[in-house]
Amino acid sequence: MYICTMIDTQIQKLINKGEMLPLMEEFYTIQGEGFHTGKAAYFIRIGGCDVGCHWCDVKESWNADLHPPTLAEKIIENAKQYAKTVVVTGGEPLMWQLDFLTKKLQQEGLKTHIETSGAYPLSGTWDWICLSPKKTKLPLAPIYKKAHELKVIISNNHDFKFAEEQASKVSENCELYLQPEWSKREKMTSKIVEYVMENPQWKISQQTHKYLNIP
Repeated sequence: MYICTMIDTQIQKLINKGEMLPLMEEFYTIQGEGFHTGKAAYFIRIGGCDVGCHWCDVKESWNADLHPPTLAEKIIENAKQYAKTVVVTGGEPLMWQLDFLTKKLQQEGLKTHIETSGAYPLSGTWDWICLSPKKTKLPLAPIYKKAHELKVIISNNHDFKFAEEQASKVSENCELYLQPEWSKREKMTSKIVEYVMENPQWKISQQTHKYLNIP
């Protein structure tokens, strides 16, 4: 028991420093959404999320305890064998300390991208920040001006108002995207098309990876 406690304590220290992360999955694929759609990227999906989107398609990521703490060095070794771009996602990746991971990835010459709700303090050094705010747990104020891309999921008509509220907080250079919630895409896509034509500061994002049947 004493040995197990010592191991658990040591693992927790490594997690606190970002040298271990609760890795759900990692895979090489094509970015399917937003500004970088169509680009090859290595995805690192970190477990743990309390934002609680009812339409989340990776609910199995929510409980971090289900995903084994994995050495960040091992994740980096895997990533550098593939694309030059790494996308850190979740779950909600900013629940964890990401300075160590991104520093090491960038030292290997890899571009670092993150997809986040912004509900936790920003850690890590990022070449691209995709902010996807959720009504259930809004972004913290500092991340708005740092976001390169704002991606708002449209599930109902009120979401357009929410999107404009969020867009008013980002920088003028931030790319603005509206994306239909997958299960509502047949109903909402035509409304998004009409909205973007009337408000051309916005662009349409689609989950193209689902149409192409790739991860």
